Amino acid sequence: MNFRYFEWNEKFGRNNTQGAFDTLWNLFQELLTVASGDVGQALRWLTELDKEYSITDQFDEEYSLGDFLDDLKDRGYIEKDDSDQVVITRKTERSLRQKSLNEIFKNLQKGGVGDHKTPYSGKGLERQPETRAWIPGDDIGQIDSVGTMLNMLNHSSIECFELQENDLSVYDTDHHTSVSTVLLIDISHSMILYGEDRITPAKKVAMALSELIMTNFAKDSLDIIVFGNEAWEISVEDLPYLKVGPYHTNTLQGLERARHILQRKKFANKQIFMITDGKPSAMFENGKLYKNSFGLDRKIVNKVLDEAVKCRREKITITTFMITSDPYLQGFVRELTEANKGKAYYASLDELGGYIFEDYIQNRRKNVK
Repeated sequence: MNFRYFEWNEKFGRNNTQGAFDTLWNLFQELLTVASGDVGQALRWLTELDKEYSITDQFDEEYSLGDFLDDLKDRGYIEKDDSDQVVITRKTERSLRQKSLNEIFKNLQKGGVGDHKTPYSGKGLERQPETRAWIPGDDIGQIDSVGTMLNMLNHSSIECFELQENDLSVYDTDHHTSVSTVLLIDISHSMILYGEDRITPAKKVAMALSELIMTNFAKDSLDIIVFGNEAWEISVEDLPYLKVGPYHTNTLQGLERARHILQRKKFANKQIFMITDGKPSAMFENGKLYKNSFGLDRKIVNKVLDEAVKCRREKITITTFMITSDPYLQGFVRELTEANKGKAYYASLDELGGYIFEDYIQNRRKNVK
């Protein structure tokens, strides 16, 4: 255990100062997510908001943005990198993931998320109250001793107690499963077109889903792929810094990379979650990027549908979360869903997290043969 000591500062000794810090910290994290982890930009926005809405004037004690910045440094949320630039720390990255997770769970209906058990009985981790007859191979640690004794007494006498194999009774257990998920995030230019920020909700969902899996389902796996003109993998630590680029939408390569990742996973259940707001508009052909942003190019669309069929044959389900209401583009999503026998949701930005989390939970409730 490591201890870090600081010179006493009076403001840390007052409870209401903690409330001031928490208020600014929650707002600052929101701004950090929109600013893709840029501390300077987030602080400039925070300063502008304070000037316009007098946020710090609402606190009972004297607490300025300068005090807040000092607290961020002292508490290990920001630091200077090798180039003397102020950046967020791993602690802040984890806090952003946790905040996103809490935000999404808060919006889910009570009871909408369970403890991720399958509806089947068998070998598992949690004992059920129901019992059944013992069969060879059952875990002897799950034997119902009381039920077994009662079964034996039904055919025994006072002089002779005889335990027979068919007297043995065992408790059923819930059958837990594991899932390998690839999350595909569209970072093409359309994700910020028309004054609507679509990438920030997508980042929040990715951060929340990764935090959920790492903290509650360690045996599951989550890989994250972003796609624009091409597709590439990113790590969980990269999520706060994710930005939209001047890209077209190479859905084909995104799905190909996801399928290749899942081919290496030894999981019973494999799935692709794709967050997108646009149509496929690019693909590589003979080593060159072929692109067409006007309408649905059938050459590109047909290649994407072929990839969806390949995923279906490898028992990889594609669930598309379409964050646009364009009927023209929804037609493409219906074709993709039919080819893969997958699922599609036409989700608004504020519903995106709930849809993805509930679908993830449902997909874990599958029998493992």
